[in-house]
Amino acid sequence: MDLSLVIPLYNEDESLPELCAWIERVIIVNNYSYELILVDDGSTDDSWKVIERLCAGNSHIKGIRFQRNYGKSAALNEGFKAASGDVVITMDADMQDSPDEIPSLYNMIKDDGFDLVSGWKKVRYDNTLTKNIPSRLFNRATRQVSGIMLHDFNCGLKAYRKKVVKSVEVYGEMHRYIPVLAKWAGFRKIGEKVVEHRPRKYGVTKFGFERFINGFLDLASITFVGRYGKRPMHFFGLLGTACFLLGFIMILFLVAGRLMDPGTGLSNRPPFYIALATMIIGTQLFLAGFLGELISRNSLTRNLYLIEEKIGVA
Repeated sequence: MDLSLVIPLYNEDESLPELCAWIERVIIVNNYSYELILVDDGSTDDSWKVIERLCAGNSHIKGIRFQRNYGKSAALNEGFKAASGDVVITMDADMQDSPDEIPSLYNMIKDDGFDLVSGWKKVRYDNTLTKNIPSRLFNRATRQVSGIMLHDFNCGLKAYRKKVVKSVEVYGEMHRYIPVLAKWAGFRKIGEKVVEHRPRKYGVTKFGFERFINGFLDLASITFVGRYGKRPMHFFGLLGTACFLLGFIMILFLVAGRLMDPGTGLSNRPPFYIALATMIIGTQLFLAGFLGELISRNSLTRNLYLIEEKIGVA
C-alpha cells in the first residue's frame, strides 16, 4: 500500500464528509493505493455515525472509536499501530489542513529520502496574541533543546516513513514532539515543508492556552526520557555522587578546623547539618539511579486505551 492517512478527531461531524471527499479526489488524481484511518477520540456528537456511513460507502476508509476522550496522542498512537502504508500522513479533521499537500509530502518521503516531513504553517489565520506568539516561543524553546530546526513542531500535517511510526510510541501529550521522539529513535533525516493553513470552517478549537504550559512540561519530560530513559544511573548517579562528595568535603573542612582549634564546636554549627543533609540527599539520588536502572530493564512500557469499536481495522 502506498499511503496511510491517519486523522484523529474529536467532535468533527460537520467537516468529515467534505474532508474525506477532498482526500479521495486527491488520491484518485495521483493514483495511490491507500487507506484512510479515522480515529474518533470519544466524540460526543455524531462523528461516529458519520464515520460508519463513510466506511459503508468506501472500503478504503476505516474507523477506530475510543470509549472516552484520551487525547490526540492516544488517537495518533492507535492510528499508527493500524497503518500499513509505506508512507503515513497525519492531518487534523477541522479542514484547516489542505489535502492538496498530500502528493508533495508523499514525494518528499519516497523520492527525497526523508524519514519525517513536518508541515510549517508560515501564514496563519489564528489569533496572534493567544496562539501565534506563544507558539513561536514554544517552537523556539523546542529547537534549542532538541537541536531539530523546525519552525512548527505542533503542525498536525506531517508525513512519515512507515518505519518511523512503528518505532515510536506517542503517549501523554507527546504528539507535539513526534519529531523529537523520531530523532531519539535514530531517524535523522527530518525535513520541513511550508503548507497552507486554511481558516476554520466548522466547529471550534479543542485546545486552550494550557497546552503551552503542558507543552513546556512535556518538553522537559521528553528531553529527560530521551537522554536518560535507558540509563537513569547516568543522571541520578552523577547528581548523587556530586552531592555526596560536596557534603563529604564540607565535613572534612569542619573536622580539620576542629583539629586545628579544639575549642571550635562541630555538631552545633549550621555547616555541619548542611553537609550531613547534602550527603544524605546524594545517597538517596544514587539509590534512585539504581532503582531506575532496575525498572528500565525489567518493565514493559505500554498504553492501554479502551477501544469501543473498529471498522476495517484488525
